[in-house]
Amino acid sequence: MRSDVVKKGVERAPHRMLFNACGLTKEEQERPFIGVANSFNEIVPGHVNLDKITEAVKAGIRTAGGTPIEFGVIGICDGIAMGHEGMKYSLASRELIADSIESMAMAHAFDALVMVPNCDKIIPGMLMAAARLNIPSILISGGPMLAGTYKGEEISFTKTMEGVGAVASGKMTIEELSKIEEVACPGCGSCAGMFTANSMNCLTEALGMGLPGNGTIPAVEAARIRLAKNAGVAIMNLLEKDIKPKDIMTPGAFENALAVDMALGCSTNTVLHVLAIAHESDVKLDLDKFNEISARTPHLCNLSPAENGHHLQDLDRAGGIQAVMNELLKHGILAHPDAITVTCKTVKENVSGREIERPDVIRSVNDPYHAEGGLAILRGNIAQDGAVVKQSAVAEEVLKFSGPAVVFDTEDAATAAVLGGKVVKGSVIVVRYEGPKGGPGMREMLYPTASVAGMGMVKDVALITDGRFSGASRGCSIGHVSPEAAEGGNIALIKDGDIIDIDIPGKTINLRLSDDELQARRKLWTAPEPKVKSGYLLRYARCVTSAGNGAVVE
Repeated sequence: MRSDVVKKGVERAPHRMLFNACGLTKEEQERPFIGVANSFNEIVPGHVNLDKITEAVKAGIRTAGGTPIEFGVIGICDGIAMGHEGMKYSLASRELIADSIESMAMAHAFDALVMVPNCDKIIPGMLMAAARLNIPSILISGGPMLAGTYKGEEISFTKTMEGVGAVASGKMTIEELSKIEEVACPGCGSCAGMFTANSMNCLTEALGMGLPGNGTIPAVEAARIRLAKNAGVAIMNLLEKDIKPKDIMTPGAFENALAVDMALGCSTNTVLHVLAIAHESDVKLDLDKFNEISARTPHLCNLSPAENGHHLQDLDRAGGIQAVMNELLKHGILAHPDAITVTCKTVKENVSGREIERPDVIRSVNDPYHAEGGLAILRGNIAQDGAVVKQSAVAEEVLKFSGPAVVFDTEDAATAAVLGGKVVKGSVIVVRYEGPKGGPGMREMLYPTASVAGMGMVKDVALITDGRFSGASRGCSIGHVSPEAAEGGNIALIKDGDIIDIDIPGKTINLRLSDDELQARRKLWTAPEPKVKSGYLLRYARCVTSAGNGAVVE
């Protein structure tokens, strides 16, 4: 065992002394040491229940003959960080999470790891650490939140965010918004739609790094506690069989996960995170693979934030991720059924017999919502290295859109203009210098997109940015424009009134200017002063790469 290096032999008497000081018995010290990375805190709704999940995990580990050793991991709530300087730390925290888990696991010679996340960057950060360490590992999330209810309608986080714009445009009263904010998030869990947290939890299951049910069993159900105990048992099986993350996270497993991503209509942030996890797994993956798999994978689930979308509790009751995977498998779309998973079984063995129980939630391949998958990668003279759109959440009327640019150099300026009625219908809102380097930290743009939707303009304007969007965003919202403005990408050269042509079915996004005009403007462009000149974000901005590469730090 790896942990023998800190436990065995006369020269390790000082180490055993310290384990004794922690209260570990001799018998506990003789068993495998299983690190339990717990991202519990008291400010993230998706994480406030992780103390209970972690206790269940530890019970499972002890049942199967291991010694669980818990340690803490940070976790930022995107919802609370949204709309102010705090959001610059959100994506950047992914690297801190991966680095800190690597540090703890290596310093203390854990034999295996169980990782307990629930939200946005915490999940990919943990998967990145698992790949980097390549010791037996499993993720068990805290589960999705139940949807709230308002006037008989199921609602979630999106309803409140879009309510801000609705109040600004007179479509909703402040009193109505106050009532909605009290009921939209009824308890613990990752917010109830197919936003980034739930997208990543579902893809963890599809990738093979989480047990069946990891993505969809609600946070408040006893089944979630049982799943956590089973995860504790499963890690001991993985350790015994010496199945490591890179045995699971293979090129085929990533292709399976992308097919599920497209069928579900996941968050655009999955592009950033999947690329980063693949990078740590030594798997070559580029943006073209997303379009390739999207082209052959129909969109089967209409999930919030899509208009009239279902919530994660509905997906769970419809058969969950395993039913989606089985449907794709039966039609030859899930191309790697023999991929091994943390169950120590193959994908095919895991999903066998998992039929769709609610066809209104999970459609068949023969009757999809859309013939193509939920995400699309666009390219053109604005985004030579790619941009990302959640095409399943774009109304048909704006799948092709042309209009004059209205340019802003910060998210805050764009939001103020939208709420102030200064953006007219037919415009293309451009928000730049918000990329990984320029932000720094690549802020999510939920406030401007939610404001547009709340003001009733979701079918009348488009928004493009070198930043990114929350999984709760909808409409013609195109993010991850690469190269970003701070690196001299062509998005930096756009002026108010320039015509931008967007063709989502054709996978293109272009500025209606000649190459000569772009070159002339480039000669006049100068790089802006860094927005942050000290602290972690300065170090992050110096080392982070393009969104087109997953914004990995090198």
